[in-house]
Amino acid sequence: MLLRSVAIGIAAVLLGLASASAQAASTVESFYNGRTVQVLIGFSPGGGYDIYARTLARYMGTHIPGNPTLVAQNMPGAGTLKVANYIYNVAPKDGTVFGTFARGIPMEKLLGRSQGQQFDATKFTWLGSITDEPSVCVFWAASGIKTWDDMKTKPWKVGGSGVTSDLDIYANVLRNMFHLPGRLITGFPGGTEVLLSMQRREVDGRCGWSWSALLSRDHYLLDRKLVTIPVQLGVEVNPDIPDVPLVIDLTNDPKEKAALKLIFARQAMARPFAGPPGLPPERAQALRDAFDATMKDPEFLAEAKRLDLEVRPVQGVRINALVNEIYAYLSLHDALPISLTITSSLSARSSVRPESGSRAP
Repeated sequence: MLLRSVAIGIAAVLLGLASASAQAASTVESFYNGRTVQVLIGFSPGGGYDIYARTLARYMGTHIPGNPTLVAQNMPGAGTLKVANYIYNVAPKDGTVFGTFARGIPMEKLLGRSQGQQFDATKFTWLGSITDEPSVCVFWAASGIKTWDDMKTKPWKVGGSGVTSDLDIYANVLRNMFHLPGRLITGFPGGTEVLLSMQRREVDGRCGWSWSALLSRDHYLLDRKLVTIPVQLGVEVNPDIPDVPLVIDLTNDPKEKAALKLIFARQAMARPFAGPPGLPPERAQALRDAFDATMKDPEFLAEAKRLDLEVRPVQGVRINALVNEIYAYLSLHDALPISLTITSSLSARSSVRPESGSRAP
């Protein structure tokens, strides 16, 4: 008799949960039916973020209950702060607006660059990122730099393109935090010119090469074994190169680990999409579910392939956890030593690149 009563009770609970779930789905469907959802893009038309967002907008609506129409709209300005501030403060908090902005925006405040920010990055409704963007250090094979131990014991030179570029930032972090015998030769217009300089043996390599770009544009370098990869830069191991050491695993110092995680966290959210804070929970979940479903949509994947867009999705809950983890760590620990670790790691002397055809000293 007791077992029967328990069984009846469990069945009633499950029935209630199923009914509540169905009611929530019905409510979401009725809300979105016939509506238009804005997908705001913090960049001008034609760039990578724009193409990713417009491609997403063409397919995601079919995966949202009620099948609303998604309309992409550009809102460039202030290095994408304009759109981030708008989404957080002005956009209706009803699930009809979400957008994309520069991947580093959520971490800028932690780097001491908060001017113009009018948001709390931990409170965005993170929907997901279409891809992560693991980076690597790449050296010309003839340089003799093949492993992390080689980077620690042999002299080397890498090319950079300016103090705010990933090439310079990542090289300086590695040189200073790990006391490496390397030099940064900066002033190249971009990664293409650094590669040409590697081929001419003016520099030995570059740190901050997107793995997806290396695979899609310069795979021949790997096929012909013209380059080596001593270390990968990010917060998670790239499954394509599991035997290459991950930068945050190279130190046991908790403050250095926190600093590295902060610096490289943006790699995990290369093309992020977020809605305003405080969305109704059932609509927030519906948007996240729709984003995840779109990442598996055969038609979306076919168009992404045609457009040469990398799709390595990161779920919204993962981005939310990463952002909250970093902010929580710094709030619970003394942030000053970590900030000093970051500052000292980013600050380094570098040499101006040599003239074309001449070898760097």
